[in-house]
Amino acid sequence: MKRRTLIAGAALPALAMASTRMAQAASPSRTFVLVHGAWHGGWCWSRVATRLRAAGHTVHAPTLTGLGERRHLISPQVNLDTHVEDVVNLLEFEDLRDVVLVGHSYGGIIITGVADRTPERLRQLVFLDSLLLEPGKSLFSSFPKEVVQQRLKAIRETGGGVGAAAALPPAAFGVKDPEDAKWVAARLTPQPVGTYLQPLLLQSPAGNGLSRTYIECTGDPIATLEPTKARVRQDPSWTVRTLATGHNAMVTAPEALTRFLQEIAA
Repeated sequence: MKRRTLIAGAALPALAMASTRMAQAASPSRTFVLVHGAWHGGWCWSRVATRLRAAGHTVHAPTLTGLGERRHLISPQVNLDTHVEDVVNLLEFEDLRDVVLVGHSYGGIIITGVADRTPERLRQLVFLDSLLLEPGKSLFSSFPKEVVQQRLKAIRETGGGVGAAAALPPAAFGVKDPEDAKWVAARLTPQPVGTYLQPLLLQSPAGNGLSRTYIECTGDPIATLEPTKARVRQDPSWTVRTLATGHNAMVTAPEALTRFLQEIAA
């Protein structure tokens, strides 16, 4: 298992951008599709997307149905299949090929489903502090009982029966800067209930033969991710890298994450 650590420091912005430009000069142009996690939307990738585009890459950061600016579409019918279809349709209608498909947190489940459906359009998979589901299992069948009860309570009391409001504050995602935390908190929307209930069904082994890299964020670990991380660490078919920042690395360490993505895609 290959492992590399990148430390997210507080370098001066001008120096950080200069180092990125140096790395970018040697990086071939790629197509990235960035898939967000639960309660988020494409908005969360803005800092990374800006940097990747400045380096000459093509970047798409779709918002999944029922979330973010598409929150008006939330319904009991929105499930894992809906979100997989969101990304598959993007790949097909934009005719994207040789794609570096990145999934954050819950988005790791979605990119696994996309790889099962349309591997011929993908170059590789990158899982950013992601959840992985065993085929045939749902989120609720994989989570501890107390977490399931917490999410069901949120669905009843704050989600109108169709979604679960964010179970964690921005600080739990590793977003400690007050302005960043305010920015994230203002944009979190309920997660569609069907995404917790539907099992992940695959026709091929997870990953479908594509190269897979797992980026583990080591700051402020989230308990529900630990079983996934343990599985990945023990599986030599994965490339594992570590990033010393919180769960929402695209917000807290966009410069470091951008460099990582370019290195992985090179």
